[in-house]
Amino acid sequence: MRIGIIGAGALGGTFAVLLERAGHEIQVTARGAGLAAIREGGIRLSGGFGDGHGHPDAAPTLSGAFDLVLVCTKAQDAEDAIAANAAVVNGSPVIVVQNGLDGVRTASGLLPDSDCYGALSIIAANYTEPGVVRVTTRAATYLGRGSGPADAASKSWAAVLSKAVPVIAVDDFIGSQWTKLVVNMLNGLPAITGLSVQEIIADGDLRRVLTASMREAVRTGMARGIRFGSLQGLSDSRLRFFSRLPLALGQALPRSMGVRMGAVPNLGSTLQSLRRGQATEIDFLNGAIVREADAAGTTAPVNAAIVALVHEVEASGASIGRAEVLRRIPVR
Repeated sequence: MRIGIIGAGALGGTFAVLLERAGHEIQVTARGAGLAAIREGGIRLSGGFGDGHGHPDAAPTLSGAFDLVLVCTKAQDAEDAIAANAAVVNGSPVIVVQNGLDGVRTASGLLPDSDCYGALSIIAANYTEPGVVRVTTRAATYLGRGSGPADAASKSWAAVLSKAVPVIAVDDFIGSQWTKLVVNMLNGLPAITGLSVQEIIADGDLRRVLTASMREAVRTGMARGIRFGSLQGLSDSRLRFFSRLPLALGQALPRSMGVRMGAVPNLGSTLQSLRRGQATEIDFLNGAIVREADAAGTTAPVNAAIVALVHEVEASGASIGRAEVLRRIPVR
């Protein structure tokens, strides 16, 4: 197939190399140093899926006809990136590989003639140098759309992609988005402190803050009438049970996530964005919890404080020390 990938960062680069290795013709979009690096030397992949070296065609926007398009930008960049490629992409099947809750809806609005799907990738990958990606955690990607059972088209695309990278068609994709959003609470504190996810989890006080943000996310989803999808050992029943636990006991959840990550430092995508001097997608992660809590008539003070601190780091370029973080995030 001829597959277009909008955004060639950590996930886009991973998919580009693996899909090319499976025999597909790949074109990616990139800008600046990333575009120059891919044109000159391709994309080098290492880590969980083995070593690979892809040589996709690269350009600022896609061109030609595509059998499939993946959108792999950060959530805050998705609307502009899809709009910039809409004239070419509209009519092709589109899979939005993205955090947050809005990706499929955004794509469907801009691409009225496309069948749009969402994908939730649990792959952890570091992209700290243009054209170089290291997968720190090999994991599956979950594909679907809507809140019903996985349809035949979702299953078909999952089968196609699984020849290159593990992809599973899931029922109730919207519920799964919420489960992934709970997992994405791992991103905020590393971005604020400059520590890896594993270091945050190993620190008892910071782990307590992390647990509070996750519990707040689950309680917000429940207030919005969400039934959480099953991902990576998390299920609706397990998350609802977690939401009732005191913080001391609830910390078992992030601890278990840390065990699955292994020893290679996981920076989290938000910290990686900061290190590249880019805006983060915090407003679509912890910020989504704040907005959804407001819509439910409740509040999410822990997540609101995390959003504010990440924006402070964005503006200053300097991490915030552990003691100051603990002082400024309200955890009870």
